[in-house]
Amino acid sequence: MKKIWIFAGEASGDLYGARLGEELRRLARKKNETVELSGMGGPRMMAAGIPVLVDSTELGVMGVVEISKLLFTFIGIYFKLVIAARKERPDAVVLIDYPGFNLLYALAMYWSGIKVIWYVSPHLWVWGKWRLPVLAKICTKMLVIFPFEVEVFSKTCLQADFVGHPLIDIVNERKDPSIKRDPDAFLLLPGSRVMEINRLLDPMLDTVCALAERHPSLTFHLSAPREKIAALCREKIAAYKQKNPALPALEVTCGDTGYWQQKAGTGLAASGTVTVESAISGLPLVVGYRMHWFTIFLASLVVKLYRGYFTMVNIIANKTVFEEFLQHHFCKEELMGPIEAILPGGRRREEVEKQMAEVAQQLSPQGENAAAQAAAACWDV
Repeated sequence: MKKIWIFAGEASGDLYGARLGEELRRLARKKNETVELSGMGGPRMMAAGIPVLVDSTELGVMGVVEISKLLFTFIGIYFKLVIAARKERPDAVVLIDYPGFNLLYALAMYWSGIKVIWYVSPHLWVWGKWRLPVLAKICTKMLVIFPFEVEVFSKTCLQADFVGHPLIDIVNERKDPSIKRDPDAFLLLPGSRVMEINRLLDPMLDTVCALAERHPSLTFHLSAPREKIAALCREKIAAYKQKNPALPALEVTCGDTGYWQQKAGTGLAASGTVTVESAISGLPLVVGYRMHWFTIFLASLVVKLYRGYFTMVNIIANKTVFEEFLQHHFCKEELMGPIEAILPGGRRREEVEKQMAEVAQQLSPQGENAAAQAAAACWDV
């Protein structure tokens, strides 16, 4: 019997972990063997029947200030999972992105003689190139989902295998030919973290007001990844409308992002995995992000933007597909022009649609789907 643990700390990793678990079980049945799964994850992994030692639903935070508020929580989880691994001795621990926690955990597993597989590489090519040799030493395998990452690891002793991006299969499987894109539907994707809603939603609502005034045919929708985020968005929208009665009707729903990425004509999103998902779905976006000023200050000392961008779709394409805005630049005054350029009939619309298709092609796996290729790699450790 194989014993494999899967660790996901964020919403995207939870989704990939669930798919990986399903493929590992399918592979076990094919080989007439058994696999015991466990780990850290959220609702997707739980729904896939993977027992989780730690529920990571609310652990997806970014930034020094934000992480410091949960520091003792993370320390407690770390020691709990290290002790559990040393007792249970899994054949391998599969770490999905989430570098702040997973790098330390990988080191503990290496010292404990437990094999480490990294699925969805931490973005050390942005903020920690000096750690690449360490990562190469403590990892048994590196499974990357962006083709340029193979080159990043080529200068180390760790072989990186491109397995394709799992979102390619996920998006293609859920496509519904009956859903027609509505050119007047505008989608807001403010993020999956509380801190993102607190920092990004108000400038998004400012932009909605300006868009409604200049384009009265537009309708507006906000899709949240889970009910806690949806409730926070509704609360903030209600408070905003009291001060700004001109805010148009804005429907908030939960758990239907995939539908709206296929339905909406244009969108405004927080930087993150959702931008890649939107590109694969064919939804043109303008993208932005805001963090605590101290986090940005520290980041400016150690982070060099890879290929000059912070939005993953642009990094993959090595050019501006989705225009991006950071910190105080994420405001209606700067967002309006780029948004109007990608509305149906806008001057950049056809260009962006073509570039999104090119990005999707670059991310497509060769052969089996991404999760199946990752499962096969994990099985053979």
